[in-house]
Amino acid sequence: MNIYFSCSITGGRADETVYREIVAALQGAGHVVPTASLASPGIKDLEMRIDPRTVYERDIAWIDGCQAVVAEVSTPSHGVGYEIAYALQTGKPVACLYRDGRTVSKMLTGNSHPRLRVFAYREPSEALAWVLAWLDRL
Repeated sequence: MNIYFSCSITGGRADETVYREIVAALQGAGHVVPTASLASPGIKDLEMRIDPRTVYERDIAWIDGCQAVVAEVSTPSHGVGYEIAYALQTGKPVACLYRDGRTVSKMLTGNSHPRLRVFAYREPSEALAWVLAWLDRL
């Protein structure tokens, strides 16, 4: 399955290790992740050099081409929120993962959209198991 992985870039990279674990688990399960580079160290500097219009058009094309979106939302990000809303609007199933205890927007945690699932995890391994099981059910 083609999976769009979404995570904070300009909003903060404190969870970069978790991002890498999620992408590695998705790829290890045989999924294609066109946004795998977003989990890489140094991506913020690279993305800052790209024209905003180019980033927008690239990311929208990636979402349009995917079958599902997996978003790590522990760190607030306007871009991630936009990507989630866009994906839902275009009929994509979306899984939002966040570290238990983090404050996450009620626009996500209170959302009853039938294609949205939100999961709080304590350990990254818990998030990985949950998201892989979610994808298997799609």
